[in-house]
Amino acid sequence: MRDHRQDALDLDTRLGWPSDLRVLLDRYPRTVWPAHPNLGATARFWIAKHDMFRELGAALQGATRAMREGEVAAGPFRGWFAPRLRLFLGELEGHHQIEDHAYFPLFRAADARLVRGFDVLEGDHEAIHHALEVTAERARALLVAPEADQDALRRAADGYADQADRLLASLLRHLDDEEDLIIPMILDRTEGGLGI
Repeated sequence: MRDHRQDALDLDTRLGWPSDLRVLLDRYPRTVWPAHPNLGATARFWIAKHDMFRELGAALQGATRAMREGEVAAGPFRGWFAPRLRLFLGELEGHHQIEDHAYFPLFRAADARLVRGFDVLEGDHEAIHHALEVTAERARALLVAPEADQDALRRAADGYADQADRLLASLLRHLDDEEDLIIPMILDRTEGGLGI
């Protein structure tokens, strides 16, 4: 028998946290975060890192769209795209490793009510890791597609763009939900109180 509670938390379908995982978010909504005295250096760094993923993901998406629409030639696009995609994929993978091995265990121990949320976030990381691998494969195909063969280039660009769009949509959902679970906990317990 399927656990419909868990289905509602699937990365590709969820629309935020259910009420049992919003206990701290309801007390500390996003509107209070910027001015809260417990928003320390680690929390600010975390949010800035997430914002970098949002911005770089959007930039990659925009550049791909411009190349597909003929606004930018494949050569200049590839020169701009390759190092930024490498940065995006590498930083994201490293960020998730640090969270899974260093931060999430501390947060799980700090509040048993939110353990299920951290299990969901770790599951997100697995799904995103798989999507990163597929995205990298599609990007490689795009980077080696012959510029002279416009049909092959178009197929490779479409294949990459479809996969990258799915990855970015999942990532944006994940980043928002991760912040909604973690930042209120930091505001409630302080960074020092959590041991970070």
